[in-house]
Amino acid sequence: MYPTINDVFKAKEVIAGIADNTPLIPSAFLSKISGVEVLLKLENMQPIGSFKIRGALNAVSKIRTNTSGVSCCSTGNHGRGIAFAAKSRGMRSVIFMSSLVPENKIESIRELGAEVRLTGNYSSDAELACTENSKKEGLLEVSPFDDPDVISGQGTIGLELITARPDLQTVILPLSGGGLAAGVALAIKSQNPDVEVIGVTMENGAAMHESLIAGKPVNVKEQASLADALGGDIGNNNRYTFEMCRKFLTKTITVSEKEIYKAMQALYFEDRIIAEGSCAVSVASLLSGKVANLKGPTAMIITGRNVNMSMFTRIIVGEDITLGKGLLAGQKYDNSL
Repeated sequence: MYPTINDVFKAKEVIAGIADNTPLIPSAFLSKISGVEVLLKLENMQPIGSFKIRGALNAVSKIRTNTSGVSCCSTGNHGRGIAFAAKSRGMRSVIFMSSLVPENKIESIRELGAEVRLTGNYSSDAELACTENSKKEGLLEVSPFDDPDVISGQGTIGLELITARPDLQTVILPLSGGGLAAGVALAIKSQNPDVEVIGVTMENGAAMHESLIAGKPVNVKEQASLADALGGDIGNNNRYTFEMCRKFLTKTITVSEKEIYKAMQALYFEDRIIAEGSCAVSVASLLSGKVANLKGPTAMIITGRNVNMSMFTRIIVGEDITLGKGLLAGQKYDNSL
């Protein structure tokens, strides 16, 4: 059984006063483009700069303080959330990450007192190492997405959205392993089943998107991306998020690296927001025309701000960006479509 709306309400109590009630602001630019009111849920304003703190706080709250500690595999923000939550309870945390994780995210986790162990070239390598080590050291492993407490914690965003704007017609959000999408969609549709929830991810390494098309979890090749936080497989033994996304999401779409690049620029120049590529995918879906004909008030979740600022600066001024062994050609920002 996957989480219920009651679990989301319980998570709301756990995170109250620490990671709740982030701002919901209108975007005049995106509203003009879409022809409907577009609202931005600023999860980048969380204490750790990411929505991941919600699920992490909820999951770690269930762990006994006399355990050996907590562990996870992460592309960055989940690890930071677990480190934050563990530190607040005086617990040890060990975070496993692959070589694809940007250095700024690695250092930010170390600054919270967590042990960081870099393993392999892909998230699947780090995940395997995390599971093996957790058993060896007696650590409790918390999945970055396929965990009922994590899903319930992320679902509190949906509760806040539908409470603030009961007239919402659409929610557009980033899609990775599905923890955010599953939780938010569960919460939203439990209150209003007519709201459309659309998941957006990058073209290369779109694990949940490809799995939903195939009708079962599939493995994908993880590649360097501006949306690095969306990388990694959903797990062949996925217990919760695959079925929840299949049930609750209206549809899923992909956007290109070039479209993500422009969306990061647009958020900065039009709404003065510093955002990771992983959350700019929602904006990219609108700017590219892949999401169109919206029926009414629409919310987008700006999931995080933990971007490499050196790379972000190059994007803002329109310079070329190195992604893995490839080069993404720069483009000066132009708000005409």
